[in-house]
Amino acid sequence: MAPGRAAGGKEKLNVMKNEIINYSLLDIEPDRVAIFETQGIGPGVKPSARVIKLYYSAVELFMKLAEPIGIIHEISIPEFARVYEGEGLNEADTPLQHIFEQASHLALFGATIGLQVSEKIAQLLEDGDLSMGYMLDSAASFCADKAAAAAEQFFLESLLQEGRAGDSTVVLNYSPGYCGWHISGQGKLFQYLKPQTIGITLNKSYLMMPIKSVSGVLVAGERKIHAFKNNYPFCKECGTKTCRERIKSLSVAVTKKN
Repeated sequence: MAPGRAAGGKEKLNVMKNEIINYSLLDIEPDRVAIFETQGIGPGVKPSARVIKLYYSAVELFMKLAEPIGIIHEISIPEFARVYEGEGLNEADTPLQHIFEQASHLALFGATIGLQVSEKIAQLLEDGDLSMGYMLDSAASFCADKAAAAAEQFFLESLLQEGRAGDSTVVLNYSPGYCGWHISGQGKLFQYLKPQTIGITLNKSYLMMPIKSVSGVLVAGERKIHAFKNNYPFCKECGTKTCRERIKSLSVAVTKKN
């Protein structure tokens, strides 16, 4: 019997309802190498003293202004199917629609770095301090992604502590706007999750405010359910192919464990 399901095919009651994640700054701290890569400075390139100084100034500013917080709301597969449907604008076939149907547990999540960081980035760019503005923007984007990864870990640890997951369970996040899940999916996601309680709002274009915020679904299950080929029509338009690295990391984890 799959975890999270009771005898007779009925799902157990959800456990996590609008649970707040109070991140520490250490949970989302920047990484110099990763942020330099977003600036076009690869591992084999030595950054100038000016760029290094700029980075540490941006990080110091980020750590002073960041107010990271998250929220998680566990949801059943049938409930998430309604959220995923959104406005009916998803691609005809997507990886996520096959993945979430095999999940053992699902949870909606939202996380933000806070309003002050976004306001400071906008101010720097408006004042013409482009170098600092872009460096702080890169740091904030990286740390928002780290907040999503920390939400994955938070959900997994909660499931493990409650005996609802095992050593082979992994949790990955998926967000509207990626891999064929239309950005308008944010609408129903927000209706269920209510991230307004932690200061995240949605505009008419489905853009989150503060800008440095992330949201989506956390999918818990066996490693194999997250693996898929990037041969969907929309994959040709993707400029990042980050799904390849995520899937590769799952394979590496299996190899190390074995």
